[in-house]
Amino acid sequence: MKQIAIFSMLAATCALISSCEKDDAKPDNTSKMEINITASTDTRASDSGFDAGDKVGIYVVNYKGGTPGTLTATGNHVDNMCFTYNDTWTPATPIYWLDNTTHADLYLYYPYTNILDLAAQPFTVAANQSTKDSYTQSDFMTAKATNVAPTSEAIAMTAQHRMSRASIEVKPGNGFTAESLAKASIAVKINGVKCSSTVNIASGAVTATGEATSVTPLPEAGSYKAIIVPQSVAEGNLITVTIDGRDYNLKKAFTFEAGKNHKFTVTVSKTSNGVNVTIGGWGDGGENGGTAE
Repeated sequence: MKQIAIFSMLAATCALISSCEKDDAKPDNTSKMEINITASTDTRASDSGFDAGDKVGIYVVNYKGGTPGTLTATGNHVDNMCFTYNDTWTPATPIYWLDNTTHADLYLYYPYTNILDLAAQPFTVAANQSTKDSYTQSDFMTAKATNVAPTSEAIAMTAQHRMSRASIEVKPGNGFTAESLAKASIAVKINGVKCSSTVNIASGAVTATGEATSVTPLPEAGSYKAIIVPQSVAEGNLITVTIDGRDYNLKKAFTFEAGKNHKFTVTVSKTSNGVNVTIGGWGDGGENGGTAE
């Protein structure tokens, strides 16, 4: 009987130890604070802030003592967690600070995707941006919050545009009136631009890649706008305005800068008046006028 009792006690003790080991193996987040974000942008591609259903990716890199960690493809404290916007930002699964004292850097990018290369992530703007979806999905933004102490409050992050934008207004010159343009069939293209690029997620630096093509912008309230990969375009027919089947070309070399909205006022004329261009500055890329003939 004593042997049976001893055996029963040993079995119970082993079961208790096993249970404790299993509990210890589980992540204990009961004493840790959840990581939350609030992401905004000064000038969203849709021009109205983030839209419901938008998704961003988040990386969290812990400090080691007072030294910031290095963002790597994997093995960060948090790797490419998807947050979805619906009035607030919600992660695919909850994420927590390492503890209540360890600081961290947070990296954000939009739109969420499978990251292939943090230093040179491929991204392509649409060649045809004539619909709102194709236009907004051509935007790419990044943000970074550094040396953040663990907190239960949402971390505020402001996303910065890494692409460039062209805003085009067509105005009547010789042989046209506002009324005749309003009745005409008008199409606009931005020529000689590369739509492919690579983006450094940490720094936000963009490099244009691939072959040059033409981009069809989004028509909006009598004007046109398109997201353009930052790049320099050689002298040529930068913008073509087609009116009732006839092409009018604005000849110009131009540099599209990251984060800048470049304004082009294109005056269409049936006779040559030359090309007059003034450049003023998303950051303001300035006013770029000219006559297309």
